[in-house]
Amino acid sequence: QVQLVESGGGLVQPGGSLRLSCAVSGIIFSRYGMGWYRQVPGKEREMVAVITSGGTTTYSEPVKGRFTISRDNAKNTVYLQMNSLKPEDTAVYSCRILGVLWGQGTQVTVSS
Repeated sequence: QVQLVESGGGLVQPGGSLRLSCAVSGIIFSRYGMGWYRQVPGKEREMVAVITSGGTTTYSEPVKGRFTISRDNAKNTVYLQMNSLKPEDTAVYSCRILGVLWGQGTQVTVSS
């Protein structure tokens, strides 16, 4: 059974940092592209960052230069390091095995 377990969300002040983790089990992790997406109520879910099985990364324009996606194939985990957070980054962040499965999501709130 394929599972994704996200962690690391929470409340942070503007300008602060958080690191999200997504631990994956039930697949050969290294073979799959992974992504982080986010959604706020009333809006469509949007791509934040993706990383291919080979390590190539792509970022959405709003987060470019502030967020970093990475993966540790030995730990079957993908990370999203979020720096210089802004209130508009507030959303539910979900991990995805591209083309396979979504995680449950973790809330990130940026507020003073």
